[in-house]
Amino acid sequence: MFLQRSMMGSPVAWLGAFLFVLTLEAQSDAGAAKSSGDAPSAPAEVRTSVLRATLDNGLRVVLVRNTLAPVVSTVVNYRVGSNEAPEDFPGTAHALEHMMFRGGPGLSRDQLSEIGAQIGGDFNADTTQTVTQFLFTAPAADLDVALRVEALRMRRLDVSEAGWAKERGAIEQEVSRDLSNPEYVFYSHLLAAMFKGTPYAHDALGTRPSFDKTSAARLKSFYRQWYAPNNAILVVVGDVDPDAMLADIKQLFGSIPKKTLPLRPTIKLQPITPITLHLTTDQPYGHAVVAYRMPGYSSPDYAAATILADALDSRRGSLDALAPEGKALSAGFEADTMPDAGLGFALGEFAKGADAEALLKEMNQRLAATRESGVPLEMVEAARRQEIAQLERQKNSVPGLANAWSTALAFQNLDSPDAMKAAFEAVTAADVNRVARELLDPEHAISAILTPQLSGNPISSKGYGGAESLASAPTKPVKLPDWAEQALSRVVVPQSSLNPVDTVLPNGLRLIVQRDAVSDTVSLYGGVHSNSDLEEPQGKDGVSEVLNRLFSYGGGGLDRVAFQTALDDIAAVERAGTRFNVQAPANQFERAVQLVADNELRPQLPEAAFKVVRSELAQAVAGRLQAPDYLFHRAVSKALLPADDPGLRQATPQTISALTLDDVHAYYQHVFRPDLTTVVVIGKVEPAEAERVVAKYFGDWKASGPKPDVDLSTVPANATSQALVPDSSSLQDSVVLAENVGVNLHDPDHYALQLGNQLLGEGFYASRLYRDLRARSGLVYTVDSRFHFARSRSTYTVRYGSDADNVDKARTIVLNDLRQMQAAPMSDTELSRAKAMVLRRIPLQNDDTGQIASSWLYYAENDLPLDQLTVAARHYADLSAAQVRQAYRKWLRPEAFAEVVKGPPPRGSTASEPRP
Repeated sequence: MFLQRSMMGSPVAWLGAFLFVLTLEAQSDAGAAKSSGDAPSAPAEVRTSVLRATLDNGLRVVLVRNTLAPVVSTVVNYRVGSNEAPEDFPGTAHALEHMMFRGGPGLSRDQLSEIGAQIGGDFNADTTQTVTQFLFTAPAADLDVALRVEALRMRRLDVSEAGWAKERGAIEQEVSRDLSNPEYVFYSHLLAAMFKGTPYAHDALGTRPSFDKTSAARLKSFYRQWYAPNNAILVVVGDVDPDAMLADIKQLFGSIPKKTLPLRPTIKLQPITPITLHLTTDQPYGHAVVAYRMPGYSSPDYAAATILADALDSRRGSLDALAPEGKALSAGFEADTMPDAGLGFALGEFAKGADAEALLKEMNQRLAATRESGVPLEMVEAARRQEIAQLERQKNSVPGLANAWSTALAFQNLDSPDAMKAAFEAVTAADVNRVARELLDPEHAISAILTPQLSGNPISSKGYGGAESLASAPTKPVKLPDWAEQALSRVVVPQSSLNPVDTVLPNGLRLIVQRDAVSDTVSLYGGVHSNSDLEEPQGKDGVSEVLNRLFSYGGGGLDRVAFQTALDDIAAVERAGTRFNVQAPANQFERAVQLVADNELRPQLPEAAFKVVRSELAQAVAGRLQAPDYLFHRAVSKALLPADDPGLRQATPQTISALTLDDVHAYYQHVFRPDLTTVVVIGKVEPAEAERVVAKYFGDWKASGPKPDVDLSTVPANATSQALVPDSSSLQDSVVLAENVGVNLHDPDHYALQLGNQLLGEGFYASRLYRDLRARSGLVYTVDSRFHFARSRSTYTVRYGSDADNVDKARTIVLNDLRQMQAAPMSDTELSRAKAMVLRRIPLQNDDTGQIASSWLYYAENDLPLDQLTVAARHYADLSAAQVRQAYRKWLRPEAFAEVVKGPPPRGSTASEPRP
């Protein structure tokens, strides 16, 4: 979620992650993006159509046909959120969102979990101040199942005290997780100051004291008041027949009675008192923030304010220039919006020990200059073009388009996402500058400085207290309703509609082209197969990071600002490096390829910029080496890898400061070569035209010398170990259990391990780990287990978050569930369910053009066929329960986990916490 230009990441992404959307992390992880093949050719054009209706009971329905993939996304938007929560119970809407996953009449909790798992897609929800959303992404053939689930939940929900008692434990774990994040704590302070006296003064999360006081009766009352068809908008996007689907929706939802809705709270915004907040952060760098109240979605100035925010965030703007000038690690501007108001904030990153007050003063001066002098006309026009182009790019993702329609209808109160196009087109420079004068008022701004407060060093320990005997509850088969049983029993090896044209240019560059006319855009994605752990010369650690940051300074004779201007002229977005891409309107494809080729093959790498980047990166790395998150991940690596393994190399301030520009040029020449590069073009372009354009701008690129070694060697089995990474800001422990696995990506046994993990950890609601750790015990909020298979080394990890007192209890359950996988084969029902989950996920990997391209780049680098998912599906379909059990017995070692905990020491820990 980081902006590509940032020194250490986005200057705003950490805050944006919390703004206005608190997601119930209850989604079924579909794994790495992959595609499948052996399919008929894709149609030359992709049909799109929109059908709207309002049922007699008030339910608004929008059906959008998008045939990018045989996939459908549904979103039920209830127009109720934390704003409508009773006084002193701010998390009521969030709590009810959780309870909607515990079932009701006609659909028990276990049945709902089983359906969500077997469909194989995203089964999720989120709560905001004004809207609560329930989302399904599933194979198009299973749309009826998704709609029946939503109709049953809309019709009636059982909320029992026993069920709420179970869910309360999980939601309180979520509260602890977010309150362990200093940026979330800052965001809470910011809301309280910016929106004092209104429901916007708190977010949708809720508090532990309020949940302790909340009863099932209160939640049931909230459901009866607000969960009604006349307070909901149903959006369906995907490969569907809108007319036929509307008839089904009328049958499923039409008899649900409408309700008389309560009055909504009135938003009466109060004057802002300018203050400066001083807080700490566990990030490796600090943050200086200047925040303003912005127009809401309902304001006639919303479009102009959006253009203003884009201009302030532009690489051509004065805030972005703080980094090249050496005054910040990165800087930018972001805006987040609610119906009646929003937040806009400038944010600059600074290194630990840097002068934060000076940075804050510089940011205020630049914002004041914009307020005084206005935004230049050409930057207003550039921002307008980019916003309109983004509206078109939304069509390149089925769930993304469903989200766009939901935002337009439920949040913005618009007729469609395209309604914003007219609003943006009507914005003038005078509108933007008027809004700037009104909004960027220092007398109505809230400032903040978040100072880094770093962790101590990891502590090695023999254990965190005695093991407890907690036998996991048995996994019983779940009898589904007949309508679900009939639909989900149909499982076949899916076939993809993709038919890529795969060629190799004379210089060794591999080109993969897929025509897809779902939008009037074309995207190019590229990858240079490389490994900095092996390719950075000894003593030059960090040279790859320096190079990566220098790509943003332009290419092909255009400096940083001129290059961004050229992109803005064609409404394109671009990045360069070992992973590069450009997305542009279809009629600007050739110019877009020319620009990304100029940046990739002829980067500017200016001397002055190199000196600034080197200095800033050295400062940033000094903080990173002490940051809890970095120490956490490094502790896991040290537990799994030999002491001299290249995977343990790390840049230091000393290695970075010793680098020269010649070192950067030498590294670039060594790593960037066409015979290790793959380019994927996907969009509204014929394959022959794509090949002509790519060959024109990349065809003269030549490689010299032998190909470098980019594959790490195999590693031995790790020993069992424990380590604690202290983090004084965390109220909750983050736990990783990890071990090396002696199976590589090309070993057939990895299919059996992956299939078994559908039952163990990846089936989410229906997985053994979820049921035992969350649903039955409430010990954790999230738990995830996964394999990472690579060409030469692979790992298995289990991750969960829990209160410190529950770390050992949760670990015991994890080990018991894993040993059960080794002790007894899955039942026939479980095996069928695991196969259904993994096979149904295959078409979902093609529901986004970027995901398709990323899959093909991954396959190219790992010598896998482009139809790898179809190959994998055939393996999964042929596996037996005995083969899965045997693979778990052969390759998994429950007693050999390396355990790493970040946060407060678990109870009984024999390690003492060092001072930071």
